[in-house]
Amino acid sequence: MGELRQEMRNDTEAGAEEAEAWGRCLERLLEELQPRDFNTWIKPLQPHHDTDHRRLVLLAPNPYVQARVKEVYLERIAQLISEYAPSTGLDITVGSRNNAGDAGGPRRVGPKQRVRDNAEGKGRQGLNPNYLFDNFVEGRSNAIAKATALHMAESFGCSSSRHNPVLLYGGVGLGKTHLMHAVGNAILAKSPSARTMYLRSESFVNEMVDAVKRGGMQQFGRQYRSMQVLLIDDIQFFAAKARSQQELCHLFDDMVERGDQMVLTCDRHPRTLENLEEALTSRFLGGLAVKVEPPDVDTRATILQKKGEIEGIDVPSGVALYIAKRICSNVRELEGALQRVFAHSKFTDSPVTIDLVRRALQDLFAAQGRLITIERIQRTVAKHYGIDVGAMISSSRARVVTRPRQMAMCLAKELTNRSLPEIGHLFGGRDHTTVMHACNRVKVLRGDDQDLDDAYENLKRLITK
Repeated sequence: MGELRQEMRNDTEAGAEEAEAWGRCLERLLEELQPRDFNTWIKPLQPHHDTDHRRLVLLAPNPYVQARVKEVYLERIAQLISEYAPSTGLDITVGSRNNAGDAGGPRRVGPKQRVRDNAEGKGRQGLNPNYLFDNFVEGRSNAIAKATALHMAESFGCSSSRHNPVLLYGGVGLGKTHLMHAVGNAILAKSPSARTMYLRSESFVNEMVDAVKRGGMQQFGRQYRSMQVLLIDDIQFFAAKARSQQELCHLFDDMVERGDQMVLTCDRHPRTLENLEEALTSRFLGGLAVKVEPPDVDTRATILQKKGEIEGIDVPSGVALYIAKRICSNVRELEGALQRVFAHSKFTDSPVTIDLVRRALQDLFAAQGRLITIERIQRTVAKHYGIDVGAMISSSRARVVTRPRQMAMCLAKELTNRSLPEIGHLFGGRDHTTVMHACNRVKVLRGDDQDLDDAYENLKRLITK
């Protein structure tokens, strides 16, 4: 924020007190607001110091931002300005300072110039600068998704055809949002003037509802249609919202017709979403849809070590693998567990070891042990292979039954605290040596058969989520 305040001082020779007040106001708002809201509504505002009337005038890039700030944020801004510069008034209008740093007031511009100024003011809305391709951990589960996103970003502005839209879908916490921000950041690194916006579907819907109430749908549509790259997260939120779906269809058609790029994410394949109009579904799937799979154990371990590097904390490979084998649901939970380990290491002034991990995560591991039962494992595996749960404990030796039974036994050994004799007893009274044989057999098969290894990891994720 110090850089923002210095920029204010450089931009104007007058109104030093107002500049200082606005800089401190920004600091407070940055603490109080969500980053997405701050970047979307506050950051685009430009301060103009009306020294004749001792007034701070905020220049909004377009009428829609002006209306939103007036409705939601202006009262709080006025409170802060009065705190830091008691004799200063406050106003907001649509306009832009001259590029040369002229502080002579909002300039009069024609329609074409206003559109250009507004678009430039919104060029980086909502993007998280920390989400880059360079710090995205690639593995077998997300390699295709990353390659697709990277190719799309690199081909932006080229004459070669681009898939439009690019849709990344998969469960929560698997890196879809990271890739989406990485696309926007890579495009801006290549083309700094590209008008790029990231938003969540919920924000789109809420803003549209506000626009309808105010009669401001033209301004609402204009701000999105001015974008060259639009990144929309969690499109499943549009389900059952007919008016929002209709508006999004119009926006989609306009952007595709102009050759502008859309990138979308969804927590599942759009075909499985209920109450989503076929017209919108077909548009979502008209480009390239790529599934982001849960990371395998090696990728999870790599993610943990990468996170340690960022935090400046050494995470030995054995420790990373130990955590990765026990937390399989998604990356967010994995990183959350690691933060607990880091905190425990800091408070006890101890290195990150397996013993420390056991102490730091003992309640988490214990809760997992209570939640994951042999019965749950049997049900999940039986459903995956399309067999009856009773077959798991039957005496059948048919291949269609023995392979799922072996998978379930191996999962039971890995994910529960049950002893081998206990596991054997719950699988139809089998001996503990049968369980050992099943575990060894699955281990060999996973090394030889990629599909079976993927199935095992997917089952583990379903059981532990």
